[in-house]
Amino acid sequence: MSNLFKKNEFYLVVVIAVLVLFLGITTDQFLDPGNLLELFTSYSFLGTMSAGMLIVLISGGIDLSFTATATISQYVMSTIIIGYGGNVFIAYLIGAGVGVSLGLINGFLIHFIKKHPLIITIATLNVFNGLLMYFTKGKWIYNFPMWFSDPHDIVVFESAEGNIYPITLPLFLFFIIFVITALVLQYTKIGRKIYALGGNKEAARRMGFNIFGLTLFVYGFMGFIAGIGSVSHALIVQTVAPNAIVGKELDVIAAVVLGGASLDGGSGSVFGTFLGVALVAIISNAVILLGIPSYWYQILLGTIIVISVSMTAMNHKRNMKKEAEIDVA
Repeated sequence: MSNLFKKNEFYLVVVIAVLVLFLGITTDQFLDPGNLLELFTSYSFLGTMSAGMLIVLISGGIDLSFTATATISQYVMSTIIIGYGGNVFIAYLIGAGVGVSLGLINGFLIHFIKKHPLIITIATLNVFNGLLMYFTKGKWIYNFPMWFSDPHDIVVFESAEGNIYPITLPLFLFFIIFVITALVLQYTKIGRKIYALGGNKEAARRMGFNIFGLTLFVYGFMGFIAGIGSVSHALIVQTVAPNAIVGKELDVIAAVVLGGASLDGGSGSVFGTFLGVALVAIISNAVILLGIPSYWYQILLGTIIVISVSMTAMNHKRNMKKEAEIDVA
């Protein structure tokens, strides 16, 4: 039981349970299945991106350029399917391919320039955005083929009252990507190496880990996720715009940090990240349902992040102190 209280996920579950109970009592709409499905579908993009950001943070890095990567993936995918046709599978394939390519550029630069990933990815964020504006002139895309606008529901539930509740493709992929990320981190050698890399890069190097290969994998995976998320975002909003995703960086990082991932690297879990995404989505929905001014969303989110990071730091310091006492003994 004492170990349970040390886990960040425990406190997130408590906070989410209290919020759900409060919103269930004070509003009629929150616990409606339609509202919950729409809420998680609209946040599937943020959730998908969070899975990639989790791996980047665990490795000890950070990526602020993924929104530009996603936007470029959207434009390339849209241009090809409008000009040459295709289907949803091809759309995702194109998005993922472009995302991986741009992610590998980040990994390559981070490894060889040997500057902090924050600086490198801010630079590539600006380069990617600048090139995007140069080639597209800021033009919006909305004339998708008919098949792109069709509902892409994986499963459809119908209530006794005749209400329809679809599990859309973006929401389905959100869950699939979380499962894949969990499998990679928990059951593969490369997952354990990513934790080791984030915990102590120099120690990982001395153990003979291929740091270049790991860096390419981490940022290539982030690019892959950005590409997949970009197509999901286009399917949801049916529009591609140069500034539609810009500004989501901090929401994604906030969700992952809320889930217990350390900005210093070496720690973080898929379950915690899922809870972080759920908490961000519920807070956003609460602000709307309760009719609270939207700026309170930022105030509440910022406050919770400060509390969460402080608790994570305190737990880490307490564990380090106990380990030091054991070593002395």
